[in-house]
Amino acid sequence: MPHAVSLLRAARLARSSKPFLARGGFKRERCEGCRLAISYCMCALRPSVPTDAGFCLLMADIEALKPSNTGWLIADMVADTFAFGWARTETDPALLALLQDPQWQAYVVFPGEFVAPERVVRSVEIPAAAGAEPTKRPLFILLDATWSEARKMFRKSPYLDHLPVLSLELEQISQYKLRRSRRDDHFCTSEVAALCLSLAGEELAAQTLEAYLDLFTHHYLQAKNQLPIDWDGAAHRRLHELAGLTELPRRD
Repeated sequence: MPHAVSLLRAARLARSSKPFLARGGFKRERCEGCRLAISYCMCALRPSVPTDAGFCLLMADIEALKPSNTGWLIADMVADTFAFGWARTETDPALLALLQDPQWQAYVVFPGEFVAPERVVRSVEIPAAAGAEPTKRPLFILLDATWSEARKMFRKSPYLDHLPVLSLELEQISQYKLRRSRRDDHFCTSEVAALCLSLAGEELAAQTLEAYLDLFTHHYLQAKNQLPIDWDGAAHRRLHELAGLTELPRRD
């Protein structure tokens, strides 16, 4: 069943007057499920980890069309992932309804240095155990875009102004290899999501998403460079251990 990012991609393609061509990407036929060249498909390795946390992806205009987009990986793994195209002049009513849903406590994930101090939080409420006073589930709002686009989206989305802003403490360097950035502290969307999951006490989900990103990166780069998949490599072994996956038949 298509997930939220897949559906958003299909809707965006339906509005396009010409085919989308990824810059620097390979031109072979791609799998609809993972966006990789057919012979490098990793759909059988897709993990599923139950989480109390959810994600709301606000995606810049063509972000869902990019084969290297990692918001797709979040939607692959986390069942409660919602995706909306961002536009300055209009807002999807379904997005507004989601932000008002009483089961969720929404957090806009954005650097605190750009926000009024009174809006900034650095921790999230974790849903209570059975029998305890109920708390809302965390819903992490991620601005899935380039940094310059994300800053504009943050400034020009008044429906987010009343929400707390979760500012993450980024102590490591981004390991993302599929797009270039001038700064090591600019994380890809999937890396940010893993940090959010960890903060919400969802450590298995956080580690599994990190491993899934590593696996996607390996398959993507091997496809781009027309090199064989290392089925016994660290990326495959780690995901198998975390997600309890069976071995995928090799496509040698």
